[in-house]
Amino acid sequence: MQTAERLRFSAEEYLAWEETQAEKHEFVAGEVFAMTGARQDHVVVSLNIASSLKQRLRGTPCRAYMADLKLKVEAADAFFYPDVMVSCHPGDLANQQFISNPSLIVEVLSESTADYDRGGKFVAYRKLESLMEYLIVDIEARRVECFRRTADNDWLLHDYLGEVDCELTSLGVQIPMAEIFEDIKAN
Repeated sequence: MQTAERLRFSAEEYLAWEETQAEKHEFVAGEVFAMTGARQDHVVVSLNIASSLKQRLRGTPCRAYMADLKLKVEAADAFFYPDVMVSCHPGDLANQQFISNPSLIVEVLSESTADYDRGGKFVAYRKLESLMEYLIVDIEARRVECFRRTADNDWLLHDYLGEVDCELTSLGVQIPMAEIFEDIKAN
């Protein structure tokens, strides 16, 4: 994550400023960070997951969202742009700028963001009471790490590799790994 000109904002100032920007910026505790463009495989995998979720969630109160909608993490004083997220919360339908109550967040790893997606970003995401599952998708390894919140508020890792289905218990759906990595050439 790169710092954009070391600007400092309140959350409200950030939202107003971000509306006027050509590029996307994430916001963490007053600092603004420019988002870099994604590689083709990253975009394809994100779209595969969002499309699969949209199909499986049809007729439910849940909606899948792609990378252009912000996620507000109030407890971390932050706004992020996850690759994919799902919210089943009726309050999120009313806000056009961001959602605050996702059940699922998906981050597709890239070389420049992998450490942050696994570290600081996951720390912030865990502050969301609504979040039940966090997927980290590793294209190179053809692996999906699903961190699932337990009843004791711990996070349990479920690793998905090979020709299996990735189970998303918070949504009651499964997505075959072949569908997640469709159109991605083997290394």
